[in-house]
Amino acid sequence: QIGSLENYYHFHHSKTFKRSTLSSRGPHNFLRMDPKVDWLQQQEVKRRVKRQVRGELHTLPFNDPVWPNMWYLHCSDKSSRCRSEMNILAAWQRGYTGKNVVITILDDGIERNHPDLLQNYDPLASYDVNGNDHDPTPRYDASNENKHGTRCAGEVAAAANNSYCIVGIAYNARIGGIRMLDGDVTDVVEAKSLGIRPDYIDIYSASWGPDDDGKTVDGPGLLAKQAFEHGIKKGRRGLGSIFVWASGNGGREGDYCSCDGYTNSIYTISISSTTENGYKPWYLEECASTLATTYSSGAFYERKIVTTDLRHRCTDGHTGTSVSAPMVAGIIALALEANPLLTWRDVQHLLVKTSRPVHLRADDWKTNGAGFKVSHLYGFGLVDADAIVVEARKWKSVPPQHVCVGSLDRVPKYIRADHVLRTSTLSNACAEHRDQHVLYLEHVVVRLSISHPRRGDLQISLISPAGTRSQLLARRVFDHSNEGFKGWEFMTVHCWGERAAGEWTLEIHDTPSKVRNPTVQGKLREWSLLFYGTAEHPYSALGSPQSRGRMLEVSASEMEPSRAAFLQSQVEVVEEEEEYTGKCWLSC
Repeated sequence: QIGSLENYYHFHHSKTFKRSTLSSRGPHNFLRMDPKVDWLQQQEVKRRVKRQVRGELHTLPFNDPVWPNMWYLHCSDKSSRCRSEMNILAAWQRGYTGKNVVITILDDGIERNHPDLLQNYDPLASYDVNGNDHDPTPRYDASNENKHGTRCAGEVAAAANNSYCIVGIAYNARIGGIRMLDGDVTDVVEAKSLGIRPDYIDIYSASWGPDDDGKTVDGPGLLAKQAFEHGIKKGRRGLGSIFVWASGNGGREGDYCSCDGYTNSIYTISISSTTENGYKPWYLEECASTLATTYSSGAFYERKIVTTDLRHRCTDGHTGTSVSAPMVAGIIALALEANPLLTWRDVQHLLVKTSRPVHLRADDWKTNGAGFKVSHLYGFGLVDADAIVVEARKWKSVPPQHVCVGSLDRVPKYIRADHVLRTSTLSNACAEHRDQHVLYLEHVVVRLSISHPRRGDLQISLISPAGTRSQLLARRVFDHSNEGFKGWEFMTVHCWGERAAGEWTLEIHDTPSKVRNPTVQGKLREWSLLFYGTAEHPYSALGSPQSRGRMLEVSASEMEPSRAAFLQSQVEVVEEEEEYTGKCWLSC
């Protein structure tokens, strides 16, 4: 069986060689003819790359020797070199350290006997998909190539006060590892990895994806997509698995993360990076699907991230957006300790509401129609751990997700060189269907098919009825492909909270490069919109009897002890008021 997917099975033919299908045609056709087989696919090796780039003390009594170098946790606002708006220490001082939360790192394995990981290592959250066993220990070689997962794991859950290395952001959480990148990566491998124990694991952190080379357009296959959907529907006993993803390191190659179907998915939380001084790192990719940001490495003179390393070591050289996804996974663990009943969508709402632009430098900051400041570099801003746990404690789940599928425009339209193609559609956001009506937006997806002589010459934008412009694609100088886009889905979060109904405009700008014949035109073959959101205001029902009733539908006997205790505290205890300085909603 493939992970948690029912009725899907993986068969191995021993005579099939890498990158060859010749010796498998007979068995393949034999299986296809079986009347009990509805679907069959020979697996192809996918290329997946790890998203790495080739020290005032706080009074908390940590004896971990590298603690003084963790500048991104405890630097002083008075320092000219860094600021501390991530507020992780403040969340710790409220008592939240990730207790009873389980995180797993999808990567090249983790060194489970590392002195700083051993205390929090969880074998039930671990598996070796590459070797088909339960030991996620990386394969060692002279180059230490498989260090990536161990570094990410330390960021999340390295033990505190053990006189070794660092302190993890969720230093009382349980940490596991899925070894899946040290071998051929196929759709089956990804689906298995995404579906390991979804009722036990709360958060999956992934710092990898397709090549960040500025020319690749790739994403999850059919099985991996189904694993994502299974996770958000069935994971965490129906609350939904939480998938955190690094946005990508292709900035130097002019890559755009909307061409990565993992960061571009509504089911993942796509995380960006900023330097200690709040500048755009040289490796950063931009796109409209990025939700939030953490600190990471920058130029050679700026500090990097310290964490655990292979062979029981520590390193001060962890870099790239690979850093940022595990950081947010750790911060989400603090929020889940504060409120174990958060759904996968609640977590995204909390990040939108509590992340802040602070000192992040970008020319494209804008305020959308719902009052949120948002950027293609940083999403809604720097993650604030203290604000998210304060908000999580009093949070009531948002209304059910509605999905409105807009009409498909199949009228072909030519894309002329050095011109802008504008096409609009008027939507009522499925107002005629009560169970599909989207009044308040979360995610907007543009699904389109384009034929074009050079895909990298295209820029694509979407303009909402409120006037919010989402850049779905920028020019990519290394993308010489003539394949265009075939049903590719671009996702934006920049319209979060806006009204869905009204006129939506798609703009496609073709700027021909010197290597192309500008007389050869492209063509928009078809496009459509998908709206994801709610029919009710997501925050107007906080504390309502309806919200409380939904919480009580799950019996305490079916919950983990921590969830049952939390629910009991919500029923019996009047929560103390706490000062919060985040966004203020007029509707509340």
